Amino acid sequence: MRCEGLEQKRVKIVTIGGGSSYTPELMEGFIKRYDELPIREIWLVDIEEGKEKLEIVGNMAQRMWDATPYDVKIHMTFDRREALKGADFVTTQFRVGLLEARIKDERIPFSYGMLGQETNGAGGIFKALRTIPVILDIVEDMKLLCPNAWLINFTNPSGMVTEAVMRYGNWEKVVGLCNVPVMATIREPEALGYEPEELIYQFAGLNHFHWHKVMDNKGRNVTKQIAERMVNGSIGVPSNIFDVPFFKEQLESMTMIPCAYHRYYYRQEEMLKHGLKEYETIGTRAEQVKVTEHELFELYKNPDLVHKPEQLAKRGGAYYSDAACEAIASIYGNKMKNMVVSTRNKGAIPDLPADCVVEVSAFISRNDILPVAFGPLPTAERGWLQVMKNMELCVCEAAVTGNYYLLLEAFALNPLIMSGETAKRVMDELLVAHKKYLPAFAKVIERLEREGITIKDQKAAELC
Repeated sequence: MRCEGLEQKRVKIVTIGGGSSYTPELMEGFIKRYDELPIREIWLVDIEEGKEKLEIVGNMAQRMWDATPYDVKIHMTFDRREALKGADFVTTQFRVGLLEARIKDERIPFSYGMLGQETNGAGGIFKALRTIPVILDIVEDMKLLCPNAWLINFTNPSGMVTEAVMRYGNWEKVVGLCNVPVMATIREPEALGYEPEELIYQFAGLNHFHWHKVMDNKGRNVTKQIAERMVNGSIGVPSNIFDVPFFKEQLESMTMIPCAYHRYYYRQEEMLKHGLKEYETIGTRAEQVKVTEHELFELYKNPDLVHKPEQLAKRGGAYYSDAACEAIASIYGNKMKNMVVSTRNKGAIPDLPADCVVEVSAFISRNDILPVAFGPLPTAERGWLQVMKNMELCVCEAAVTGNYYLLLEAFALNPLIMSGETAKRVMDELLVAHKKYLPAFAKVIERLEREGITIKDQKAAELC
């Protein structure tokens, strides 16, 4: 059955970061939902440094549509403003500084015995610092060129980026997405012998820092059963996270299921040890992903390839794009789909301010995101959550203001960063390493360079 409005308007979608290796999954999601989301055209936007990847992915995207009965045109451009004119939905999946920036985010902290990770710890903070000014520029363009469009963000760190869009961009029509909740709702039912539609999920927390509870459709709480399965054997984690089991006693105490990324906090010692071993041998996760990406783009060049290759699952972000397509379809069709998104709290988690962004179960409508009330968290989880949210708020403000001292406060708050002289040194090296993408910190970086701050890790230094 076609959704309301199908005959009235066909949809224009703009994807910022269109040269991403995830784009074929995005196309697959749109293709399978065409009857409820009638797309007219898709604009893939990227920067000139990504020209080759944009052309490879754009050509493959067009082949994917040409293999269907649907008349959809793919446009490729470096001109974001040209693409945004009259857009209905804008999706964002860009990486400021490309994978080279991620390699620096990971290697510099590891060189001091500190976790280097894309969205957690020092690396996650600096990814936010580079990304937030860009997303705010995109929002300003949207205000002029497509003021009624929805922004669907799955650029990481998704929660902080969404917070910045709402708090500093004053843009309410935004949804932040993550693949981790999606993976839980796919793998956990299978592990318990349920069909996905037989379980009811309730999530609460922050992006990459949430917990969830599960009931079956007969009203029985099955959260404990999931915890037992996690203790006795892995239910499955994203391919980018080392699978250290949670402590049985801790799972029993919290009566909730922590997300996969909580391993970095609950099992920090083991996760750091594993990360350091890879850093010293096969390379950090970013260096491994660079190899996978090269293999993917070689596949994408094949003129006969008209579907998403299975190898994309190795990339670590499976289901991101499908979640974006489902959110867009729910908004367009006013489906009131229950999804897990980063959105304004509105009292869903009373332990945090109502106006801050949280990651919660919510109903997605045409005009609003309606979060589901979760209630207060247990004492320990409440403590974690409040520390992490205030750390995020410090990072967002620092990204906008270039306030060095506020950034130092964020480093001190982050549980994955050892406070003291080493933390300050790591922060200073990351500022210098990313100076091209941190204009708000230009004067600070000039001072650091005059003081002789250099990058200890040789491979990271070579990328600067």
